[in-house]
Amino acid sequence: MKRRALARTFSALPALLLLGPVLSRPAWAAPTSAEATSGIRAALERGAASAVESLGRPDGFLGNPQVRIPLPPVLEQAAGVLRLMGQQGRVDELVTAMNRAAEAAVPEAKTLLVEAVRSMSVQDALDIVRGGDTAVTEFFAGRTRQPLTQRFLPIVTRATEKVALARSYNELAGRAGTLGLVRAEDANLERHVTAKAVDGLFFMIGEEERRIRRDPVGTGSAILQKVFGRF
Repeated sequence: MKRRALARTFSALPALLLLGPVLSRPAWAAPTSAEATSGIRAALERGAASAVESLGRPDGFLGNPQVRIPLPPVLEQAAGVLRLMGQQGRVDELVTAMNRAAEAAVPEAKTLLVEAVRSMSVQDALDIVRGGDTAVTEFFAGRTRQPLTQRFLPIVTRATEKVALARSYNELAGRAGTLGLVRAEDANLERHVTAKAVDGLFFMIGEEERRIRRDPVGTGSAILQKVFGRF
């Protein structure tokens, strides 16, 4: 009887090895590959929805020091001179416009993020289970960074082009960029804001993932508890 039980335990070992972190739990509590995939999809949809909701509202970026979008480094140096000349208001106007632009663009991410989650394979899910705290961010970045950039850029451009200082910066930085005096990513304000907006979105998704991994029971989701829980 004991030999049969031991044989069954060893026959299940390959499946358990695929589940990485769950090996620390009893074998009978380990989720199947299908359950792991379902759990990861639930975690990603939850993280994406939370990130979009928190950032895609007034002060989602501007009021959050973790993702607040700063001026490009070159413009920040010039802003110091403007402040000394009593032009603090112009600087503040631009920083506000940049962050408002990001807040307006983020809701466009929801459809792309959901599509990425639903296209996830079993192997993708297992890679995320085995991965560290950045596994979800890396998954989304690989699948959505380029299309998110394309969707965000026109929205950011419409919001920032109304600010005179933004137009002046683009003219000067554009010329400086052709001479190699300004990094390409800093030579256009809209592209700077768009890149920071996408980074901020991935950062917030990563924060939600870390919360789920630390406290799966707190999510109230049975499948997330089974995949990420510790017993």
